[in-house]
Amino acid sequence: MTIDTGASEAFGRQDDRLAVYAGTFDPPTFGHIDLIRRASRSFGHVIAAIGVNPGKKVMFSTDERLGFLRTALADLPNVSCSAYSGLLVDYCRQVNARVIIRGLRAVADFEYEFQMALANRDLAPEIETVFLIAATDKLFLSSSVVKEIASYGRDVSQYVPPCVAEAIHNYYHKE
Repeated sequence: MTIDTGASEAFGRQDDRLAVYAGTFDPPTFGHIDLIRRASRSFGHVIAAIGVNPGKKVMFSTDERLGFLRTALADLPNVSCSAYSGLLVDYCRQVNARVIIRGLRAVADFEYEFQMALANRDLAPEIETVFLIAATDKLFLSSSVVKEIASYGRDVSQYVPPCVAEAIHNYYHKE
């Protein structure tokens, strides 16, 4: 006997579901990579989308961050990387995605993410937000933490893919 919970109607079959995991990814961390990998097992295709905000100061250019993501995720055939500006729900509509993936590390993340999910639902009720809990060994990990550690000359290779660690090292050791 099969029990239909309605989820198949809401999300479609796995191979035709497109999900977007958006962020600044400045820089991408193993926490981001882990969430994208896990999402790729549940969705037919995942877009790692860099939100471009001209008013936000970033360490790496959009092209550099796209390169980092593409390198770190090259082994996942159902993941692509892109950049967008404007509202995430507008981008999702543009690419026909019906799912937004968000990661949660702690209770503090939940309040902000819950507010954003409600706003997104109000703006685009056809797009669902799905939360993935960060892996326990990555709960503390954020781009801000990585940049803070690196700014004091410490090695961050345990927190970011090798291409990112090298770029961060070069950023702080310019001659």
